[in-house]
Amino acid sequence: MRQFLIIFLMVSSLSCAQDKRPITGETEFQREMNAEYKDASSSPLKEKDLKDFKGLDFFRFDSTFVVSASFKRTPNEKVFKMKTTTNRLPEYVKYGEVTFELKGNSYKLNIYQNQGLKVKEGYEDYLFLPFLDNTNGDESYGGGRYIDLRIPENNTIEIDFNKAYNPYCAYNERYSCPIVPRENYMDLEVRAGVKAFEKSDK
Repeated sequence: MRQFLIIFLMVSSLSCAQDKRPITGETEFQREMNAEYKDASSSPLKEKDLKDFKGLDFFRFDSTFVVSASFKRTPNEKVFKMKTTTNRLPEYVKYGEVTFELKGNSYKLNIYQNQGLKVKEGYEDYLFLPFLDNTNGDESYGGGRYIDLRIPENNTIEIDFNKAYNPYCAYNERYSCPIVPRENYMDLEVRAGVKAFEKSDK
């Protein structure tokens, strides 16, 4: 579930009747996301978008975007307030760095830990990987995308960019979403994961 990162700022009642259309998706991750977004009780979609929702648009699964990364813990980092799309400033800490090879080049990204989330049952080992790439604003959401990770047992961690998803702000501006730190920009087209969402103009 991705909504724990994003606070809905206005209580909204979505009373849209859901039909029996099958859940679409090429992978289990895609089907799980589509099921979540189709369900009015968990969907971030606006009512007008939920009404005709058939499924999110994904890049085709590409195994080259599943990488084994070196994980380096950064234990002496200070807690900071991460900027969001609203005035909300949740506390995060840079938990570590990952380095990996992709499409013939080397990349290094920072991984963060939400200080408020880690005290909640089930999320003690949750890590947050936001990133920017060269598809943003074109094929993918302009504000970048997120990947959920867990604290690894050793110094390697698998990163599956096919599981990259949009902030809820991509669907509804009433959400408060962490802004991707510029240092997590990849000079590469990450054509994997969720694509940009076309909102209803009705």
